[in-house]
Amino acid sequence: MSTEAALARIRLNPHSREVQRDLRDATQMHKTLMRMVPDDLGDTPRQDTGLLFRIDETEHASTLLVQATTSLAPDRLPAGYGQTEVKDLAPMFAALRKGLAVRYRITVNPAKRERLPLEHKNKRGKIVPLTGAEADQWWTRRAAEAGLDLHTLLPTPLRPVRPRGKDAAAMRHSLIRYDGTATVIDPDTLTPALLAGIGRGKSYGAGLLSLAPATSA
Repeated sequence: MSTEAALARIRLNPHSREVQRDLRDATQMHKTLMRMVPDDLGDTPRQDTGLLFRIDETEHASTLLVQATTSLAPDRLPAGYGQTEVKDLAPMFAALRKGLAVRYRITVNPAKRERLPLEHKNKRGKIVPLTGAEADQWWTRRAAEAGLDLHTLLPTPLRPVRPRGKDAAAMRHSLIRYDGTATVIDPDTLTPALLAGIGRGKSYGAGLLSLAPATSA
Protein backbone atom coordinates (compact mmCIF):
# COMPACT_ATOMS: atom_id res chain seq x y z
CA MET A 1 0.00 0.00 0.00
CA SER A 2 1.21 3.48 -0.89
CA THR A 3 1.91 5.64 2.15
CA GLU A 4 1.86 8.93 0.33
CA ALA A 5 -0.10 11.37 2.48
CA ALA A 6 -0.07 15.02 3.44
CA LEU A 7 -1.27 16.81 6.55
CA ALA A 8 -2.36 20.44 6.67
CA ARG A 9 -2.47 22.19 10.04
CA ILE A 10 -4.71 25.26 9.84
CA ARG A 11 -4.83 27.74 12.70
CA LEU A 12 -8.35 29.04 12.11
CA ASN A 13 -9.09 32.75 11.97
CA PRO A 14 -11.92 33.26 14.50
CA HIS A 15 -12.95 36.49 12.76
CA SER A 16 -13.57 34.81 9.39
CA ARG A 17 -17.27 34.47 8.54
CA GLU A 18 -16.51 31.29 6.59
CA VAL A 19 -14.76 29.79 9.63
CA GLN A 20 -17.66 30.72 11.91
CA ARG A 21 -20.10 29.17 9.43
CA ASP A 22 -18.09 25.97 9.08
CA LEU A 23 -17.66 25.51 12.84
CA ARG A 24 -21.46 25.60 13.14
CA ASP A 25 -22.10 23.28 10.20
CA ALA A 26 -19.98 20.13 9.71
CA THR A 27 -21.54 19.50 6.30
CA GLN A 28 -20.34 22.89 5.10
CA MET A 29 -16.93 22.33 6.71
CA HIS A 30 -16.56 19.15 4.67
CA LYS A 31 -17.48 21.01 1.47
CA THR A 32 -14.94 23.73 2.21
CA LEU A 33 -12.14 21.24 2.86
CA MET A 34 -12.88 19.25 -0.28
CA ARG A 35 -11.80 22.36 -2.19
CA MET A 36 -8.24 21.52 -1.12
CA VAL A 37 -8.09 18.30 -3.18
CA PRO A 38 -8.17 17.95 -6.99
CA ASP A 39 -11.46 18.32 -8.86
CA ASP A 40 -13.30 15.78 -11.04
CA LEU A 41 -12.70 12.78 -8.81
CA GLY A 42 -15.96 10.93 -9.47
CA ASP A 43 -18.77 9.93 -7.15
CA THR A 44 -16.74 9.26 -3.96
CA PRO A 45 -14.13 12.04 -3.82
CA ARG A 46 -13.65 11.95 -0.03
CA GLN A 47 -12.96 8.24 -0.05
CA ASP A 48 -10.81 8.41 -3.17
CA THR A 49 -8.58 11.11 -1.68
CA GLY A 50 -8.62 9.71 1.86
CA LEU A 51 -9.62 13.14 3.16
CA LEU A 52 -9.99 13.21 6.94
CA PHE A 53 -10.19 16.16 9.30
CA ARG A 54 -10.31 16.94 12.99
CA ILE A 55 -10.88 20.15 14.93
CA ASP A 56 -8.65 20.56 17.99
CA GLU A 57 -9.98 23.32 20.21
CA THR A 58 -8.30 24.98 23.15
CA GLU A 59 -9.35 27.92 25.29
CA HIS A 60 -7.49 30.30 23.00
CA ALA A 61 -7.57 28.82 19.48
CA SER A 62 -9.10 26.30 17.09
CA THR A 63 -6.77 24.25 14.91
CA LEU A 64 -8.02 22.24 11.97
CA LEU A 65 -6.07 19.16 10.85
CA VAL A 66 -6.69 17.94 7.31
CA GLN A 67 -5.14 14.72 5.97
CA ALA A 68 -5.31 13.33 2.44
CA THR A 69 -3.56 10.83 0.20
CA THR A 70 -3.34 13.48 -2.54
CA SER A 71 -1.67 16.88 -2.57
CA LEU A 72 -3.45 19.60 -0.58
CA ALA A 73 -3.96 23.13 -1.93
CA PRO A 74 -4.60 25.52 0.99
CA ASP A 75 -4.67 28.45 -1.44
CA ARG A 76 -8.10 27.19 -2.53
CA LEU A 77 -9.57 27.85 0.91
CA PRO A 78 -11.58 31.07 1.43
CA ALA A 79 -9.43 34.16 1.83
CA GLY A 80 -8.47 34.77 5.45
CA TYR A 81 -9.54 31.29 6.56
CA GLY A 82 -6.40 30.74 8.64
CA GLN A 83 -2.65 30.20 8.74
CA THR A 84 -1.73 26.90 7.12
CA GLU A 85 1.29 24.60 7.26
CA VAL A 86 1.45 21.46 5.11
CA LYS A 87 3.82 18.57 5.75
CA ASP A 88 4.57 15.22 4.16
CA LEU A 89 3.61 12.27 6.40
CA ALA A 90 6.05 9.83 4.77
CA PRO A 91 8.59 10.17 7.64
CA MET A 92 5.90 9.23 10.18
CA PHE A 93 4.97 6.08 8.26
CA ALA A 94 8.63 5.17 7.82
CA ALA A 95 9.17 5.42 11.59
CA LEU A 96 6.39 2.99 12.51
CA ARG A 97 7.74 -0.23 14.01
CA LYS A 98 6.54 -2.93 16.36
CA GLY A 99 7.07 -1.92 19.97
CA LEU A 100 7.15 1.83 19.30
CA ALA A 101 5.65 3.81 22.18
CA VAL A 102 3.38 6.63 20.99
CA ARG A 103 1.03 9.32 22.13
CA TYR A 104 -2.22 9.47 20.17
CA ARG A 105 -5.24 11.65 19.59
CA ILE A 106 -8.39 10.79 17.68
CA THR A 107 -11.99 11.99 17.50
CA VAL A 108 -14.35 9.09 16.89
CA ASN A 109 -18.04 8.38 16.44
CA PRO A 110 -18.55 5.24 18.59
CA ALA A 111 -21.71 3.45 17.51
CA LYS A 112 -23.31 0.05 17.08
CA ARG A 113 -26.19 -1.29 15.05
CA GLU A 114 -29.29 -2.04 17.09
CA ARG A 115 -30.28 -5.70 17.32
CA LEU A 116 -33.83 -6.38 16.16
CA PRO A 117 -36.17 -9.18 17.28
CA LEU A 118 -36.16 -12.37 15.21
CA GLU A 119 -39.43 -11.43 13.49
CA HIS A 120 -37.55 -8.51 11.89
CA LYS A 121 -34.67 -10.67 10.61
CA ASN A 122 -34.79 -9.13 7.12
CA LYS A 123 -34.48 -5.56 8.44
CA ARG A 124 -31.46 -3.72 9.76
CA GLY A 125 -31.53 -1.98 13.11
CA LYS A 126 -30.72 1.70 13.46
CA ILE A 127 -27.25 2.97 14.35
CA VAL A 128 -27.06 3.75 18.07
CA PRO A 129 -24.34 6.06 19.50
CA LEU A 130 -22.26 4.72 22.39
CA THR A 131 -21.24 6.65 25.50
CA GLY A 132 -19.31 6.06 28.70
CA ALA A 133 -17.77 2.63 29.26
CA GLU A 134 -19.32 1.25 26.06
CA ALA A 135 -17.63 3.96 24.00
CA ASP A 136 -14.30 3.32 25.77
CA GLN A 137 -14.60 -0.40 25.00
CA TRP A 138 -15.43 0.40 21.38
CA TRP A 139 -12.29 2.53 20.98
CA THR A 140 -10.08 -0.01 22.78
CA ARG A 141 -11.31 -2.74 20.44
CA ARG A 142 -10.98 -0.65 17.28
CA ALA A 143 -7.49 0.47 18.29
CA ALA A 144 -6.40 -3.15 18.74
CA GLU A 145 -7.87 -4.05 15.35
CA ALA A 146 -5.83 -1.16 13.90
CA GLY A 147 -2.56 -2.41 15.40
CA LEU A 148 -2.38 -0.33 18.59
CA ASP A 149 -2.22 -1.60 22.17
CA LEU A 150 -3.69 1.17 24.32
CA HIS A 151 -2.14 1.94 27.71
CA THR A 152 -4.20 4.99 28.66
CA LEU A 153 -7.25 6.73 27.27
CA LEU A 154 -8.79 10.03 28.24
CA PRO A 155 -12.25 10.63 26.74
CA THR A 156 -13.53 14.14 26.06
CA PRO A 157 -17.16 14.29 24.83
CA LEU A 158 -17.59 16.87 22.07
CA ARG A 159 -20.59 18.64 20.60
CA PRO A 160 -22.58 16.20 18.44
CA VAL A 161 -22.95 17.03 14.77
CA ARG A 162 -25.95 16.50 12.53
CA PRO A 163 -25.82 16.43 8.71
CA ARG A 164 -27.56 19.41 7.16
CA GLY A 165 -29.19 20.03 3.82
CA LYS A 166 -32.41 18.84 2.21
CA ASP A 167 -31.00 15.43 1.30
CA ALA A 168 -29.12 14.83 4.56
CA ALA A 169 -29.90 11.87 6.78
CA ALA A 170 -31.52 12.58 10.14
CA MET A 171 -28.83 10.71 12.10
CA ARG A 172 -26.87 12.66 14.71
CA HIS A 173 -23.17 11.87 15.02
CA SER A 174 -21.96 11.78 18.63
CA LEU A 175 -18.26 12.59 18.83
CA ILE A 176 -15.69 11.76 21.51
CA ARG A 177 -12.02 12.75 21.47
CA TYR A 178 -9.56 10.28 22.95
CA ASP A 179 -6.05 11.16 24.07
CA GLY A 180 -3.56 8.71 25.53
CA THR A 181 -0.54 6.49 25.11
CA ALA A 182 -0.15 3.21 23.26
CA THR A 183 2.33 0.78 21.74
CA VAL A 184 2.44 -0.13 18.07
CA ILE A 185 1.86 -3.88 17.79
CA ASP A 186 1.37 -4.24 14.02
CA PRO A 187 2.69 -1.49 11.69
CA ASP A 188 1.30 -3.27 8.62
CA THR A 189 -2.22 -3.05 10.04
CA LEU A 190 -1.77 0.43 11.50
CA THR A 191 -0.66 2.04 8.23
CA PRO A 192 -3.93 1.50 6.31
CA ALA A 193 -5.93 2.51 9.40
CA LEU A 194 -4.02 5.80 9.55
CA LEU A 195 -4.64 6.41 5.85
CA ALA A 196 -8.32 5.46 5.76
CA GLY A 197 -9.41 6.64 9.19
CA ILE A 198 -11.25 4.72 11.91
CA GLY A 199 -14.99 4.34 12.41
CA ARG A 200 -17.98 6.23 11.09
CA GLY A 201 -18.54 9.95 10.57
CA LYS A 202 -15.41 10.70 8.56
CA SER A 203 -17.20 13.47 6.66
CA TYR A 204 -18.07 15.13 9.98
CA GLY A 205 -14.68 15.35 11.66
CA ALA A 206 -14.18 11.79 12.96
CA GLY A 207 -11.61 9.11 12.22
CA LEU A 208 -8.31 11.01 11.90
CA LEU A 209 -5.71 9.34 14.15
CA SER A 210 -2.63 11.37 15.06
CA LEU A 211 0.51 9.75 16.47
CA ALA A 212 3.69 11.15 18.01
CA PRO A 213 6.62 9.39 19.70
CA ALA A 214 6.05 9.06 23.43
CA THR A 215 8.66 10.78 25.56
CA SER A 216 9.75 9.41 28.90
CA ALA A 217 9.18 11.55 31.96
